[in-house]
Amino acid sequence: MRIAVVGAGAVGGWYGGRLAETGHEVHLVTRTDAATISQAGLTLRDRQGERQVRVASARPTTNGLGPCDVVIVAAKATANATLPDLLRPLIGPRTILLTLQNGMGNVEAFADLVPGDRLVAGLCFVCINRLAPGVVENTLAGNVRMAAAQGPANDAVLAAVALFARAGIDCRAEDSLEAVLWKKLCWNIPFNGLAIAAGGLTTDRIVGDPALRSRARRLMDEVAAAAAARGHPFDEKHIRWQLEMTDGMGPYRPSSLIDYLAGREVEVDGIWGEPLRRGEAAGAKMTELRSLLAEIRGRLAARSGSLPG
Repeated sequence: MRIAVVGAGAVGGWYGGRLAETGHEVHLVTRTDAATISQAGLTLRDRQGERQVRVASARPTTNGLGPCDVVIVAAKATANATLPDLLRPLIGPRTILLTLQNGMGNVEAFADLVPGDRLVAGLCFVCINRLAPGVVENTLAGNVRMAAAQGPANDAVLAAVALFARAGIDCRAEDSLEAVLWKKLCWNIPFNGLAIAAGGLTTDRIVGDPALRSRARRLMDEVAAAAAARGHPFDEKHIRWQLEMTDGMGPYRPSSLIDYLAGREVEVDGIWGEPLRRGEAAGAKMTELRSLLAEIRGRLAARSGSLPG
């Protein structure tokens, strides 16, 4: 298949590389890493070791690329306002558009690009970091869950799942996008958030501190309550698994922490703002999340104030 991956950082680089290994024609669109990947290819690292992967092309824009069978959006959600113009040249009459982004409210940004039955959201339950230009490390293979932008799993979802599964990725279809979003946020809200609010901590320091671990658990309980209020309950087993998984991560830096420390824009609205709005609108009490969001905004405001004008 002819595949374009827009945003070839951690997530886009990893899954783009895995699909290229399977033999697909993969084009990576990345402003920062295009030259490095064009010269040396992608370097993928995991528990099995390190290997070099060549892709069909790596380029800073979509100019001249043309329509693709599958377009994967792996850029940060902070770019969603400008991404549709970048994506339009890649969309053909049968193109499947697959988002691999954190947070809620992302697929809505692309609703005008393809019919609803060809818009798919993927949620990646993994630990992936971009270590250097063109170098991506996966320390927890995890899994990917995919759902239609609207309604139950359809042909586009099943096609996207099959594409990933044939590349050896644990990938399954879900019948409700919002349900799987709440499950992903059960980890993202506390650990991306506390990493910033506590002053730049890796996950091992969060779960190793009794007060922060307790706060993470309270945030997870609020996410579970909001999901239930919205009609998408998940059980205690999922929360326990998220905590156990984090215990084994070591000094992992969540993506929001990386962006925060690098002075880049953080996906505040998708990870914390929109879930808070949806949860409270459904009647859930989310006082811990509201406090966390205020702390994150305070940290970001202080960071902005400390940057040279």
